Amino acid sequence: MGKLSYNEDNKENKGGVIVKKTYQLDTLTCPSCTMKLEGMLKKTEGVKEYEVLFNSSKIKLEYDENVVDSETIKNSIAKLGFEVLKEK
Repeated sequence: MGKLSYNEDNKENKGGVIVKKTYQLDTLTCPSCTMKLEGMLKKTEGVKEYEVLFNSSKIKLEYDENVVDSETIKNSIAKLGFEVLKEK
């Protein structure tokens, strides 16, 4: 199971709209997949908190939609080779 992480660079909310999402991925096959996703999320401007759950192949995150949107996040996930099956 992944660990809840905070993106220290983007912790302050200056009037942004914080959105909470869960992305169900096709499959995380190894712990290094989790690390790749965590590294990408840590570098993504606007992402406030994230948790990558290896056992259930999910990503839970909070982000400022004034800085980044869901499509951008899903495209970044896809560039790493993972398919987002659904989001809620």
